[in-house]
Amino acid sequence: MDSSKKNNWKTLSIKEVYENPWIKLDEHQVINPSGGNGIYGKVHFKNKAIGIIPMDENNNTWIVGQYRYTLDQWSWEIPEGGGPLDIDTLASAQRELKEETGLVATHWTEIATAYLSNSVSDEIGYVFLAEGLMEGPSNLEETEADLIVKKLPFEKVLQMVENGEITDSLSVIGILKLARLKRF
Repeated sequence: MDSSKKNNWKTLSIKEVYENPWIKLDEHQVINPSGGNGIYGKVHFKNKAIGIIPMDENNNTWIVGQYRYTLDQWSWEIPEGGGPLDIDTLASAQRELKEETGLVATHWTEIATAYLSNSVSDEIGYVFLAEGLMEGPSNLEETEADLIVKKLPFEKVLQMVENGEITDSLSVIGILKLARLKRF
């Protein structure tokens, strides 16, 4: 990343448009890099996006399926959720994995970091590989009542990304990165 580049945007004003416990939407009046007046909407996320790829010794992994209200469709994904900005990212990943799948892992590796939609939001996502797995009961949140958990060979999950069956950005980033790291 070239940090020597200067910011050619000028912020004239910021107005809060909406806020809830998860996001805040601001409207920015700006002067853009070519000198023209403009408007910019910025969504601030109050949590980090966290995804986990659990992998057992036979290269099986777990994915979850759920109805995504914002898309009005079903979505297959790696286990994921939000982690408060002031809480350790790994601790949030461990909580999410247990919550959605019942799995507990003894070995954790952060494999990816990404801004998920940097043209309109500051949401940052982290993906962890979780290994040394032990199964137990899950602890689903109220919004996850329809969650389905599948255990599949990692190669099948990689195919699901390649075939467009998995389209969630954090899942795609993590699965493709792990496929490269593990040379699948």
